[in-house]
Amino acid sequence: GDDLTGSAAVLETLVLAGIRSVLFLEPPDAAALARHPGIEAVGVAGLSRAMRTSGMDAELRRVFSAFKALGPAHVLYKVCSTFDSSPEIGSIGRAIDIGAEVFPSPFVPVIGANPTLGRYCVFGNLFARLGIGTDGAIHRLDRHPVMSVHPATPAKESDLCVHLARQTNRRIVSFDVLKFDLPRAEFGMALDRLVADGAEVILFDGLSQGQVDGVGALLDARAARDGTLFTVGPSSVTEAFGMCWRTKAKGSDLPAAKASAGAATPILVGSGSGSSITERQIGWALGHGFVGLLIDTTRALEDGDVAPDRKTVASAVEALKAGHNVLVHTSQGPSDPMLAAARDLIKRRHLDLEIVARRIGGLLGRTVREILDRATVPRLAFAGGDSSSYAARALGIESLEMIAPLTPGAPLCRAHAPGTSVDGTEIVFKGGQVGSVDYFVRLARGGE
Repeated sequence: GDDLTGSAAVLETLVLAGIRSVLFLEPPDAAALARHPGIEAVGVAGLSRAMRTSGMDAELRRVFSAFKALGPAHVLYKVCSTFDSSPEIGSIGRAIDIGAEVFPSPFVPVIGANPTLGRYCVFGNLFARLGIGTDGAIHRLDRHPVMSVHPATPAKESDLCVHLARQTNRRIVSFDVLKFDLPRAEFGMALDRLVADGAEVILFDGLSQGQVDGVGALLDARAARDGTLFTVGPSSVTEAFGMCWRTKAKGSDLPAAKASAGAATPILVGSGSGSSITERQIGWALGHGFVGLLIDTTRALEDGDVAPDRKTVASAVEALKAGHNVLVHTSQGPSDPMLAAARDLIKRRHLDLEIVARRIGGLLGRTVREILDRATVPRLAFAGGDSSSYAARALGIESLEMIAPLTPGAPLCRAHAPGTSVDGTEIVFKGGQVGSVDYFVRLARGGE
């Protein structure tokens, strides 16, 4: 996965399909795999979404090579459902090039749609709902109120073929939505014709999960015939494969996990998100009993790996011991003066997104870790895709296993972090666009 929150969404789809899955933060060695007997799917939550394209090669080749050694039927490079990327930052096109080299196959499939999360692809153009897990309006990607003004990779193009063509020289062809009306045999033949005509990357449309499931069955059959298939797309890809495998097993051998999360208090939330959706969620939480503590990120942006603020840690510990839910955050949202000051500093210092994410996420993770060393917290949550990836590493997390679903794309997990206060803690990682306005309050109540 190109970040942690998206990788957790893939973990959720696999577990709900009955596939024993573990998400690691680094490619697991034999000892790490041995700690999870019976494992059927392995994930690695990467950092490439915030990386300069020039730095992606070493990172992705390392992970892909580790995967290749496992001899899998499928390898997915999980990307954000809004295809956050550019030729310079988190290039999906570069990931396609590297994956195609490590896993040679006739073509690389790209799934454009993720209907479960409110993402729809029609004639190559991506549309996205405002707010995952909500009934928000659907916008063409380049007119989306959040994605069109994304601070690092603003969506200026909704046509994914055009978007990806700026990142790779491989020939990209659309498998358009009209082909889903073809009879089953002709559906597969349409794909074969595109490959025979020289398509190197094939972008699949989708308006419903049923359509994406059909693509999953088609691709699973090709993997069985041609060997390891390298695919690019959001969590709808593994959702589709899961449906395919359950159908093959007739549901008897793949019992889906549907445990209830249950309530847990007090909870601790760390937010590094600057999304307007998270802004509303923070405001709701603060208005419903959460104690809010603002982290000054300018110190980290100026000096790198600074120590957590002692006063912030002490205040959080005091509030938690008194039974209050606590939210430590780097900004309240786009209108927060703290975020404006950070952006000004980033501009003046010419800081890369990768450096920003590492410094802010690292400080957030170290702050939460110091709090956990002094207070018992049954459930944690982190908001923000890029910052969460680094915060998890600062917490010393080795791997995650899903406990129960909450909001689509952000399951409740158990953290494995040997030798730390985080080990065994319930934890959720959510992207900035995930969840309803009362998300954090619902999290404390177990989704109720």
